Amino acid sequence: MKIKSTGLVAALAAIVSFSTWAADPIKVGVSGPFTGGSAPMGVSMRDGVKLAVSEINAKGGVMGRPIAVVERDDEAKNERGVQIAQELINKEKVVATLGYANTGVALASQRFYQEAKIPVLNNVATGSAVTKQFIGPEFADNYIFRNAAHDTIQSAMIVDEAVVKRKFSKVAILADSTNYGQLGREDLEKALDKKGIKAVTVEKFNIKDVDMTAQLLKAKQAGAQAILTYAIGPELAQIANGMEKLGWTVPMIGSWTLSMGNFIDNAGKNGNGATMPQTFIQDGNTPKRKAFIDAYVKAYNPPNGRIPSPVSAAQGYDSVYLLAAAIKQAGTTDGPKVRDALENLKEKVDGVVAMYDKPFSKDDHEAIKMGMPVMGQVVDGRVVVAK
Repeated sequence: MKIKSTGLVAALAAIVSFSTWAADPIKVGVSGPFTGGSAPMGVSMRDGVKLAVSEINAKGGVMGRPIAVVERDDEAKNERGVQIAQELINKEKVVATLGYANTGVALASQRFYQEAKIPVLNNVATGSAVTKQFIGPEFADNYIFRNAAHDTIQSAMIVDEAVVKRKFSKVAILADSTNYGQLGREDLEKALDKKGIKAVTVEKFNIKDVDMTAQLLKAKQAGAQAILTYAIGPELAQIANGMEKLGWTVPMIGSWTLSMGNFIDNAGKNGNGATMPQTFIQDGNTPKRKAFIDAYVKAYNPPNGRIPSPVSAAQGYDSVYLLAAAIKQAGTTDGPKVRDALENLKEKVDGVVAMYDKPFSKDDHEAIKMGMPVMGQVVDGRVVVAK
């Protein structure tokens, strides 16, 4: 993506060039998918991170030290994420890592940070297990945090939308075969069970599948009144387009990824009405959010002015400020002390997703709580607040 403003070029260049600083930079890893089907999430997250870093560095950094971003493309592949984690820890000596975008990559990779006692702020991956991976009597402390709406929250919102608000009694679940899709599917089934409902059919598909006819026919023949989804943009578009080919129109209600640019673009008019939980919608409804959106669009010039994944960009941006507040409070980049600070942040952090007031505790590493996300809906190529 091209950067238009020469002023922002200079500011962003400061992320990696520190010859004018007396102190050594604070190296922070950024790991996400910058290519492939998950790229809208990874690129938006990375660019949101860079905006926050440029702002912080322009104001003197943290403890008089600039933040240096060390970014790596994990390609949404578990094995690549594992390699990157070891490289960032052992070679780059990062003090923390921001990411991940994919639940499977997070679960495969973050154990290396846990062992090294280096905090991870997951700012996109939503699998409910992500922050619970190292909870138990065998773990003294947990170094995994998150500022994204985990799937227990999202699945409850999806089911409420379908069953409570829209009064559907017959729903089908379509989920991809990744950790993300299958863990999300489990959460959906649990949320449905609490309402006394069982999905009329539960169908699985693989990443890069281009024909959902078999799965959709089963859902249609079972009398599904809505499709509940857990997948990412390209395959979600195949679902929407597949329904159009069958001449079958029922609502798509799914996880936040229905807001991804490559769902909206690939589905076109067939994506209209898709509904999903959102922590952030690109509508600039507060001065803080408008300033963030304007800065992102000015810096990265996305097509049609639409951030590829607004949720990922906003959560990536906020994760930097949460980490910076913790380092400042700890007075050091030492991992255990930064973890302690995250668990007891004294300073409120004014983010674009939320005003974070003691977002974490020792027993709760989830910054986003039930009631904070809203339902969004695709309308003519944009996500708006659902009516």
